[in-house]
Amino acid sequence: MNKQSLKDLLYEQVARIGKAVSSPKRLELLELLAQGEKTVELLAAELSVDIKLISAHLKALRGARLVTSRRDGKYVIYRLTGSDVAGLWVTLRQVAEEHLLELRLALDQMAAHPSQLASVGREELLEQARRGDIIVIDVRPQAEYEVAHLPFARSMPVAEIEKRLSELPAGKDIVAYCRGPFCLLSDEAVALLGARGYRVRKILDGVSEWQAAGLALQTSVEE
Repeated sequence: MNKQSLKDLLYEQVARIGKAVSSPKRLELLELLAQGEKTVELLAAELSVDIKLISAHLKALRGARLVTSRRDGKYVIYRLTGSDVAGLWVTLRQVAEEHLLELRLALDQMAAHPSQLASVGREELLEQARRGDIIVIDVRPQAEYEVAHLPFARSMPVAEIEKRLSELPAGKDIVAYCRGPFCLLSDEAVALLGARGYRVRKILDGVSEWQAAGLALQTSVEE
């Protein structure tokens, strides 16, 4: 193989990753799988598409070695092939935010109420949570929380909040988070708790952003 052919091969291999993530739904799959492994059926339900289409997207991601799978009885369960794949999603999104005005405008619409965003930095948030000055709630499904979550965060899935209000101390500031900047679960939590008189804000970080920043995560096993 001559030098140019070898060079072409190198770029072609890297381009496999670009091709695999060129679909919006595949990017959303990466974001979901960054929260923990999931069955094909659950992924289809989360993305509101049929199983055949989800399977096709997963096949493309698997072809680029971004995801892998295992069988558990009649179910096929997918997961990311490494934490670097979750980091790839975060990097792609950050580059898009930096260079695409359309994305920034869309994000501005999501943050139509800037007063609902917590202004504290990551390290200070961690310290305030450690001291008990604030209550950090993870509003993702319990299974995702158990895989990994922000230190000192409590699991409180958004669907369970109304039944568990007694677990939230009166007079404490509450900070909610979910899967990252594109996730709307924390908005639901803020609206629900705010309507009941709680002082509540949200952060845009999820576990992928926290990990990409080099900060430690916790699992339920560690606790």
